[in-house]
Amino acid sequence: MLHEGVKGLLAIIIASLLWGTTGVTASYTTDLSPLAIGGFTMGVGAIWLSLAARKSLAEDYAILRQHLALVLVGTLCVVIYPLAFYSSMFFAGVAIGTMVSIASAPLFAAIVERLFSKKPISIQWFISFLLGALGMMFLALGKAPIDANIDSNHLMQVIGIVLGLVAGLTYAGYSWVAKQLIDLGANSKSAIAIQFACAALCLLPSLWFTGDNLFTNQKNLSIVFYMATVPMFFGYLLFSYGLRTISASNATLITLIEPLFATLLAILLVGEKLLGIGWLGMVLICLCLLVQSINVQAIRQQFS
Repeated sequence: MLHEGVKGLLAIIIASLLWGTTGVTASYTTDLSPLAIGGFTMGVGAIWLSLAARKSLAEDYAILRQHLALVLVGTLCVVIYPLAFYSSMFFAGVAIGTMVSIASAPLFAAIVERLFSKKPISIQWFISFLLGALGMMFLALGKAPIDANIDSNHLMQVIGIVLGLVAGLTYAGYSWVAKQLIDLGANSKSAIAIQFACAALCLLPSLWFTGDNLFTNQKNLSIVFYMATVPMFFGYLLFSYGLRTISASNATLITLIEPLFATLLAILLVGEKLLGIGWLGMVLICLCLLVQSINVQAIRQQFS
C-alpha cells in the first residue's frame, strides 16, 4: 500500500499532466482574449471546486473566518495569476511566457516559505531547482523558432517577462496560503476552494468586458469549459490533496512537469518541432523531478 506522502506526490504529478493540456487546447480558440480564457477557466473552475468542497467548507468555516487575512491574500493571488499568466504568453510568446511563469514559481515559493514560515532551503531542493530552471530555459530556446511570428518588439517582451514573474509569484502565493490553511487544520479541499470561490467573484464579472467572442462561438465555449472542468477542477483537487504532505516549494517544483508534457503534446498533436537543446531541457527537467521524488524517506519525514 502506498504511503500518504507518495500518494501526494503522484497526485501533484497527475495534476501537472492535466494542466499541461491547457496550452494545446487553448491554441484551438479563435479571436479570444487571454484575459477571457484566464477569467473563465479559473472562475468556472472555482464554482466546480466550491460545489465539490461545500461540506468541508461548512465544517472549516470557523478556521477560515479566523484566518480571513490569509484567505484574502490567497484570493488576490488567484485573481491575478491567470490574467498575468495568459497575458505573459500573449506579450512574450508561449515559450518565454510559460518558462518565466512556471520556472520562477518554485523560487518564489521557497522565498515565501523562508520569510514567513521560517522553512530552510535544502540542498536537495536547490539542486532540483537549478536543474529544473536550466531545463525550462533550454526547453524555451528549443521552441523559440515556433514563436517567430510573435511581435519581436523589445518592450512587449519585457512586459511579458514581468507579467510572467507576477504569475510565478502569485502561483507560489496561493499555493503557500493553501498549505498554511491545511497546516492550521482546514481540509485540503477547503484550503483551495475558498481562495478560488472568492476569486471567482472578481474573475467572472470581468468576462463582461473581455469575453466578446466567448459566448458567441460554440467552439471557444466548448474549449474553455473543458479547461475549467478537467485541468482546473480535477487538477486543483489533486493539487490540494498533494499539499497535505508536500510543501509548497516542493509542489511547485514538481509541477515543472507541466511544460514538459505540454511540449510533448504540441509535438504529437499540433506538429510542432523541437530543437536538440529543447530535448536536453526535457532531460534536465526529468532529472529535477527524479531528485525530488527519489528519496521516499524524505517524503515520509515531511508527512510525519
